[in-house]
Amino acid sequence: MMENNLNNTTWTDICTLSDLTPNAGVCALFNKQQVAIFLCKQTDNVYAVANFDPFGEANVLSRGLIGSTEDITYVASPLYKQRFNLSTGECLDSSEHRLKTFNVRIESNQVQLKEAS
Repeated sequence: MMENNLNNTTWTDICTLSDLTPNAGVCALFNKQQVAIFLCKQTDNVYAVANFDPFGEANVLSRGLIGSTEDITYVASPLYKQRFNLSTGECLDSSEHRLKTFNVRIESNQVQLKEAS
């Protein structure tokens, strides 16, 4: 992983696009936190959310299942099956919980992350 600068106001290379498997997650370390990264085949988008499941209190969301409902793409936790909107981090099953989301882009076949503002 290549840090562009120390305060993460610019993009950080995480992996190549070919490292991602469609409709499956991978876990990466970004700015000392675990991030779950997903390539959704249906929307052709890459999403990045915190890997920590607030219900199961474990870093497991990268192993969750991608789905969609009412045009919302989500990841379902592999532990208790709560669904989290991959764009906003909102929990679809409990308004009390939300995942941190990250800005993500593809640049020269590199998946890059930046802290969301």
